[in-house]
Amino acid sequence: MYCEESHEGFDFLDMGAVDVFVKLSRRTNLRLFCPKKCSQGAGIILSIISIRMNRNLGFRAIIPGTQPCFQEPISLQNLIKPPSNYMHTMNDSELLWRASVVPQIKEYPFKRIPKIAFMFLARGPLPLSPLWEKFFEGNEGLYSIYVHSLPSYSPDFPTSSVFYGRQIPCQMVEWGRMSMCDAERRLLANALLDISNEWFVLLSEACIPLHNFSIIYRYISRSRFSFMGAMDEPGPYGRGRYNPNMLPEVNISQWRKGSQWFETNRNLAVDIIKDTKFYPKFEQFCRPACYVDEHYFPTMLTIQSPYLLANRSLTYVDWSRGGAHPATFGKNDMRKEFFKKILEDQKCVYNNQPTSVCFLFARKFSPSALVVLLEHSMEFFGF
Repeated sequence: MYCEESHEGFDFLDMGAVDVFVKLSRRTNLRLFCPKKCSQGAGIILSIISIRMNRNLGFRAIIPGTQPCFQEPISLQNLIKPPSNYMHTMNDSELLWRASVVPQIKEYPFKRIPKIAFMFLARGPLPLSPLWEKFFEGNEGLYSIYVHSLPSYSPDFPTSSVFYGRQIPCQMVEWGRMSMCDAERRLLANALLDISNEWFVLLSEACIPLHNFSIIYRYISRSRFSFMGAMDEPGPYGRGRYNPNMLPEVNISQWRKGSQWFETNRNLAVDIIKDTKFYPKFEQFCRPACYVDEHYFPTMLTIQSPYLLANRSLTYVDWSRGGAHPATFGKNDMRKEFFKKILEDQKCVYNNQPTSVCFLFARKFSPSALVVLLEHSMEFFGF
């Protein structure tokens, strides 16, 4: 590296000396091809002038305009420090490549506190952010936040907000299209740039936490499995969406369906963002009425790492009302009995043991529910 410095050159104390030199040159008619006597005379004159200039006119040696800079050597802390600014100029190909660079030595040569990356896939504002602010309070250093929204949206969170500056470079997203999975991979890749992020949770702007931070952190960090639904559904909304053109990468017996909202560990997150084998098939042959966000990741991970999946989601969603979209809960639904049903009246398996604690998050909640949720967050969720 080089630093720009000021130039120091000839310092003429008396610029009139230049005129003397020029006049003498003209009078002696100095030329390249001069008679011998003329050359000798000119040489004597030049020598005298040179000596006088060096002695009296203060010539100094020219100092180079650039000199080496001595900077602090790059340390390990510099290399593992998470990006201070989530905005960057990498395109998706560059980002996915960078995020897929994985250390091959498993043990970390530094004290690493594993964090949960909370990744919000949103269309615009986060109307429930005050509840999340309350949830995150006091747990700094154990979480990271990433937000992907429409490119046209400019967030206006105050500098004191945990969501301030958490926006990543975004692109347009179409529901049910591959651009949805692109956004999810974009979130994962940006989160993977922080070496301390160990678990990755995908959420929407309509999601809420159902427990306090300590319970959620402990539940996720102690699980031996990643939470992604991957069901072999025989009906028209499962295997009925399979396209034989998926062969030979995916056969119908490997076709899986699961909730879009997942939690995965770091290793599986890398597998998702580095995939180039299955991506082209799903992009080309899984289009509405095949909704790629429900099939791509569950199918790929079932083929590659079936024993690492819990085969369920941590996010509660109510599909009982039918239709293409789940139920939305508003102010009138915010009762203790409502949350008791979600929190207690469940049965599932955690680390191969039966449990009633099955969901850590829930959706879809409308902005009208926020006031009640904030007022009763300790009663409902313990924070």
